[in-house]
Amino acid sequence: MRKWMILLAAVVALALPGNSQVQNAPAGAQPSLEPGYYPVGPNPGYGGTPAVKNEPNPVGDDDPVALASGRRLFVWYNCYGCHGGRAGGGMGPSLRDKTWIYGNTDADIFNSIAEGRGKGMPAWGLKIPQGQIWQIVAYIQSLGTPREPDAPK
Repeated sequence: MRKWMILLAAVVALALPGNSQVQNAPAGAQPSLEPGYYPVGPNPGYGGTPAVKNEPNPVGDDDPVALASGRRLFVWYNCYGCHGGRAGGGMGPSLRDKTWIYGNTDADIFNSIAEGRGKGMPAWGLKIPQGQIWQIVAYIQSLGTPREPDAPK
């Protein structure tokens, strides 16, 4: 019984205000990239990758190897979990049509992936290298065209 009382006292003491070692970051602070910091998942609103402005895709849109790699990365990073297996929509919007809220240019799609969007799209810029984001962009731009790798039948 005495052990339980000591344990209960320790739990209560830790729960009292002023005993916490956690410090809240100031409002608007960006995540720390100091050594030992490893984000658990994508950080919505902070992609860590600078936005691109009207930049064409350096991967191009007619390289079958890049398109197949983009498809593989789309699956590997679980984009299909929200956008559907063939990007036809699910919890996230369809990527097969060309009517998009945030634009459908290469730069718009890159920025949506890297920075995230306010209606549920997380920022992937800290997790996915820029070259791979461009391959995913190339794959998305190929959807519904004869260039699309592994098109739905």
